[in-house]
Amino acid sequence: MTIYIDLIFFENIIMNSIIIYATSIIIKQKPKILRVLISSIIGAIYSIALYITNYKIYTSIFSKIMLSIIMMYVAFKPSNLKKLFKQVLILYLTSFVFGGVALNLIYFLKPENISIKNGLFTGEYALKVIMLGALVALIIVKISIKIIKSKITTKDMYCKIKMKINEKQIETNAMIDTGNLVKEPITNTPVVIVESSLLEGIIPKEILNNLENILCGNLNNIPQEIQEEYFTRLRCIPFSSLGKENGMLVGIKIPEIIAQNEEEEKKTSNIIIGIYDKSLTKRGEYRALIGVELI
Repeated sequence: MTIYIDLIFFENIIMNSIIIYATSIIIKQKPKILRVLISSIIGAIYSIALYITNYKIYTSIFSKIMLSIIMMYVAFKPSNLKKLFKQVLILYLTSFVFGGVALNLIYFLKPENISIKNGLFTGEYALKVIMLGALVALIIVKISIKIIKSKITTKDMYCKIKMKINEKQIETNAMIDTGNLVKEPITNTPVVIVESSLLEGIIPKEILNNLENILCGNLNNIPQEIQEEYFTRLRCIPFSSLGKENGMLVGIKIPEIIAQNEEEEKKTSNIIIGIYDKSLTKRGEYRALIGVELI
């Protein structure tokens, strides 16, 4: 059977890109396309070297682990070793799912012109198996994520958040609400719901005391200088939760929010907070609601 190196190279770039993309879904971090491409090319070059040579250095476990570390660092550029270690583990998880699906597809399709050398699939049906296997593997990964999220424990229901507002920082406990899908309707920006009492002394009381009037378009009770400062940052956020259907919240755009969960921090810039004028809980365990995608 004739094997074309350029075809192997192209197939491995596709396969690596899909695996990295699946990894990004699990870790909830969107990588840059250029970084994914460079990382995939690095993996493809390694695969070519693995296929055309018999050097033990390429087949050793150490070399494969180092390759995984390099690929994850190039793709996601983690800020610390703990994140890098987590990303490498998720990479192996998605690779095992992908490999298992591909092997089963080969078993069912039973292609004649296909071979395996040093763990590398080549042959006439290799690209078709890769694309079909990738589709099935992504479906499995997404379904698995939904199952894991549905099994979230009480301990994992809370996190600490830090919000930067008007050059000041507020820190509070937030409940991780898997049902919190509130988003700003125009830009589709996620919204963190915060008790208005938490914002006292940071956002002018003229705004906090006139939330209903703002929603109705009545700004008579708000001084002109405050209107000029905050008008472009205010948003009207529709919601159907918090004990009220088809309601509206006043939202305000802030520079950033940092969510801390299990000693990991995730920073999100240009976020919107929805101001809720009541208490979210009677016992005060948390004073904000945050969606899963922001942690």
